[in-house]
Parts: sequence; structure tokens; C-alpha cells
Amino acid sequence: MSYLSEIYNGIKTLLTGMSVTGKYFLNSRKGAITQQYPDNRDTLKMFERFRGEVVMPHDEKNEHQCTGCQKCEIACPNGTIEIIWDRAIDEDTGKKKKKIDKHIYHLGMCTMCGLCIEACPTDAIKWAQNYENSVYDRTQLTRVLNKPGSKVKAGIED
Repeated sequence: MSYLSEIYNGIKTLLTGMSVTGKYFLNSRKGAITQQYPDNRDTLKMFERFRGEVVMPHDEKNEHQCTGCQKCEIACPNGTIEIIWDRAIDEDTGKKKKKIDKHIYHLGMCTMCGLCIEACPTDAIKWAQNYENSVYDRTQLTRVLNKPGSKVKAGIED
């Protein structure tokens, strides 16, 4: 008797799943979400929540918001981010202040978990929408996020 009830429950759950799929197929108003890549490479726009790679936006004065606090480096579970920093004398205050030399991001090691971005107190790093990251040489996936000669925006502290 239990064998027949298991078969009945199996058929019932199968029909329930098929009805959900059928309703979506007949009543979908979202339109097609499948993209014809690479045919539409020029017009392809990724979804807002797409995670391409981590970037550090700079403004027109070559300034960023990273203070080098290393919270993103600590939050990363597999060591994707390395921050090389030094202390330098601040021109305004005359005191020694932490200054990043290189903010290194290893895209090849990144699991796109986003813990680094959540940990950043100044919103210095963000997700980019680029999706064409395939290369033949893995070393090309290592990127320095801060531009040469860049500095921290005024008013942003640790």
C-alpha cells in the first residue's frame, strides 16, 4: 500500500511542477530573457545585479574612495584582494597617514561572493558589468584597481 501511495505522491508532485512551468510558459509577460550572444554584442546590456568583476571607480581628478583599511582583504574568503600600503606624511595635517600603493584584485580567484564590497566602509569598490574576461594567460586576470598617481578623495577617513 505504501508503494502505491509513493507512486501517487510522485505523480502528484510531477503534475504540480508541470503546472507551474505551463502557467509560466503561457502567461509570461517578461519577454525573452535568453540573449543571442555574441550576435548582439553591441547591444547587449547586462542585468543590474550581474557581477562581472570588482572595480574601483575614480573621478576626473584621479581620486578614489579607498583608504586602505584592508576590510575587503580580510573579508575575502580566498585571498582575491591584496592591498600593498605604506605610511606617508599627509600634506594637510603633517601627520603620517596610511596610503595604498597597490590595490590588487585577482579576478581568476574571485568567486563573486561580494563580501569585499559589503565590507568596504567607503564604497570604494563596486561590481562592474563587463562580462568578457576570458584570456589565455591567467596573469592577465590580475588587476591593479587604483590608477597610477591616484589618491584618496578629500574628506574620506578610515
